[in-house]
Amino acid sequence: MASCLLAGIVFLAAGFVQGLTGFGSALVAIPLLSLIMDVKQAVPLCILNGLAITGYLAIQLRRDLDPARIAPLLLGSLPGILVGATLLKTLDSALIRSGIGLLLVSYSLYNLFFRPRPLYPGRAWAWLAGFLTGAIGAAFSAGGPPAIIYTTLSGWSKNEIKATLTGLFAINSSLIAVAHALTGVTTRATIVDFGVTVPFVLAGTALGSMMTDRIDRSTYIRIIHVLLTIMGLMLLA
Repeated sequence: MASCLLAGIVFLAAGFVQGLTGFGSALVAIPLLSLIMDVKQAVPLCILNGLAITGYLAIQLRRDLDPARIAPLLLGSLPGILVGATLLKTLDSALIRSGIGLLLVSYSLYNLFFRPRPLYPGRAWAWLAGFLTGAIGAAFSAGGPPAIIYTTLSGWSKNEIKATLTGLFAINSSLIAVAHALTGVTTRATIVDFGVTVPFVLAGTALGSMMTDRIDRSTYIRIIHVLLTIMGLMLLA
């Protein structure tokens, strides 16, 4: 019972982060959950709670959900997944992970200190960002940064950024959840833990969303770059 309560508190924090930014719940949840349960239990539980988060945000941001923004990212990610799976088998994963981590830290710190103007990248860049998202996700389970970087460079409002990331991650998480169910990774115990923790994650998501409404776009983008820096440091470590 104590472990379920601790997991609930972890998901409260994870929901708050993703409710605030549109991503990052796994960044918070997986390292902390691994301290109180096996990672094989933590990952499918995190996926299910991630679906709860994206479902809540999709309803809240439905007016800003634009399939035209999400489609190139999603379609680009499909071949990227195949490439990422191949790279995982053939290349030194530690070297590539460190390279991605260094790139994320450098890019994010540059944006935090110098604040460059939006570049308004075209649709071709959306396909590339989607491709890299799929490839890095398949290789290292950390595919979000390319899509996140693309959306922050596009000059969209904070709600448009959150809605686009929410739509993309909702579909990806759904596919992963189905794969987990079919392969037996998601167990009856996972469902029970999900029933206990989902109220916490929804409460955290609601609080994070309320906080988003109270900050301007500049602050929102800075928070994103701080989280990307943390993701990069985790990959380096």
